[in-house]
Amino acid sequence: MGNKLRKLYLGLMLAFLYLPIAVLIVFSFNDTKLRGVWAGFTTHWYTDLFSDPIILNSFYNTILVAAVATVVSTVLGTVSAIGIRALRRRQQSLVLNVNYLPVLNPDIVTAVALMSLFGFLALEQGLVTMTLSHIVFCTPYVILSVLPKLDQLDQNTVEAAFDLGAKPIEALRYVVIPQIKPGIASGALMAFTLSVDDFIISFFTTGQGVSNLSIALYSMAKTGINPSMNAISTILFVTIFILLLILNKRDIDLIHFEV
Repeated sequence: MGNKLRKLYLGLMLAFLYLPIAVLIVFSFNDTKLRGVWAGFTTHWYTDLFSDPIILNSFYNTILVAAVATVVSTVLGTVSAIGIRALRRRQQSLVLNVNYLPVLNPDIVTAVALMSLFGFLALEQGLVTMTLSHIVFCTPYVILSVLPKLDQLDQNTVEAAFDLGAKPIEALRYVVIPQIKPGIASGALMAFTLSVDDFIISFFTTGQGVSNLSIALYSMAKTGINPSMNAISTILFVTIFILLLILNKRDIDLIHFEV
């Protein structure tokens, strides 16, 4: 009886969390703008999106910012993780606690702080400031993804490379990087997912005429919910869902490999 109650509770919880998303996806194919009325199946809300210059520009900005933020934050996060790993234990603990701040902080705090910083530096807010902001909040997640792989790194292989005459950059390139590639890939996927999915930090650090898909969706919501919004939300949900599946599959494969 207890097991059935647990399953019922789990089912109700999952329905509470995901039923609204399921309704959103279904009504993104609804052949009417009326909410709560099914008028037939159609895909023209999706085709209309790709003929809308505002949506296309927002999509371009989203991918551009996510790509640049992913590459830069992955490089910075990987190098930072290697540097943190080389610190003494007390110094390492201090730096890690600082690294946790952007992760634990509410997004609104990070957004307002970055907006204030750009204002203090007299930087014109736009695509550049949005990209810099995404790099700032993605880098700590990359560090946290790479550090566990560095902890599993066999230091004997690094010392052997030095004994054989390898320079530090060669040991990093041919010994360290190949062994921590899974952590780097996981960090990059997480950074891309966070960047594509972000709204609050983007909203506070962008300028007039520059928006990503999340901001475009927010602007459309001001005039009321319509199937185009459902279509954009569905695309974002499916994209993030696929990225998370890839990320989790990599983690599961790594666990099986290590076992």
